[in-house]
Amino acid sequence: MVSCAPFSSPDLNKHVMQDHHSITLLLNALEQQLRQQQLWQNEPPAQRALASQQPFAIDTLLPHAWLQWLFLPQMRRRIASGIALPKGFEMTPYFEEVWQGQSERQPLLAVLKQIESECGHA
Repeated sequence: MVSCAPFSSPDLNKHVMQDHHSITLLLNALEQQLRQQQLWQNEPPAQRALASQQPFAIDTLLPHAWLQWLFLPQMRRRIASGIALPKGFEMTPYFEEVWQGQSERQPLLAVLKQIESECGHA
């Protein structure tokens, strides 16, 4: 009988740290793309806009604003706090739809796909 031993605590911590490091690099790349494409906002939206219950806050925020003010901070807080990152999510189809025909958004979409991929198997 073959036994598959679970990660020991140091191995698990190392694995999580590597995952968090690669996700952090991708989050930084996402921020860089938002800035390069002049989508980065200096002023936060109203608090009620951030409190939307709709997916991607479609009723209160532009797509890039959701990335900047909700997605990036939430992911960075989870990493800083050592909280598990979400697994197996998809957000790229939404952004492909809203940025359809905007070829300049392809670098943003590429980073989003990398984030999804990394979180899918992390």
